[in-house]
This record gives sequence, structure tokens and C-alpha cells, in this order.
Amino acid sequence: MTRKQRRLYFVLLGMLALGGAVALVLTAISDSLVYFYSPTDIITQRIPEGRRMRVGGLVEEGSVAKDGKTVIFKVTDLSNTIPVAYAGILPDLFREGQGVVVEGRMEKGGQFQASEVLAKHDEKYMPKEVADALKKSGQWNDGKKN
Repeated sequence: MTRKQRRLYFVLLGMLALGGAVALVLTAISDSLVYFYSPTDIITQRIPEGRRMRVGGLVEEGSVAKDGKTVIFKVTDLSNTIPVAYAGILPDLFREGQGVVVEGRMEKGGQFQASEVLAKHDEKYMPKEVADALKKSGQWNDGKKN
């Protein structure tokens, strides 16, 4: 084997190792990604059941109910609504009519099983994804007076 051939084999072996490392990193990243959806996105798109995701919107007025340790409520983007079930302690600022982002999985039957609930922390704050979804649906109210 000549010197050129040996060098070529080492370069090819190095590129193969680099390609394998990149593939492993991309696989690890894709497993940890959590996609954000609005209720309208979930209803209009075919989202596979069991996929971990975040849903953002407003807690619908009059929709919060407790069933033992489980809290059931609806999240809306003022166009569409999805039911959410959460077994855990809600944030102190969680209430009807306020912005919320829930993280979890969609179950059969159309109910979202939340593993985490995030509520807004003051009157002006709304998660960027929720604000964008409300703007996209045409329901955005930035609080400015005309």
C-alpha cells in the first residue's frame, strides 16, 4: 500500500467517524425536542398520539373543574379549544382567562394529558408562542387603547 492510499483510507475513516458522531447528536437532539402548537394547530393537523408537545393559549372561562387529584380545564386560542387533564399542583397564578402553556401528550379521544403547567407571571407577559398563535388566529389584543 502506498503512502497516498494509506492517507486516503485515514481521511475516509475520519469522515465516516465524523458522520457517525453527527448522526448520534442529531438523533439525541430530535428525541429531546418538544414542539409547540396552538389548539387550532392540533385540531387542523394530524399530530401523532403520544408525541411530547407544548400547547399554549388561554384558560377558557368556566372550564376549570377538579376531579379528585386531577384538574380538568380547556385551553383556547379563541378559535378552537382542547380539553386538558393535569394531575399535580397548579402554579399560584393559574386562573381562568390567563395565558398558559401546558406540556404533555395527546391521548386517544382528543384529551391532552399534561405533565407540566406553566402560567404567566404578570399582567403584561404572555409566552411568545401563545402571542404568535393568537396573532395568527386574528384574536390578538395587545391591550392598547384606540
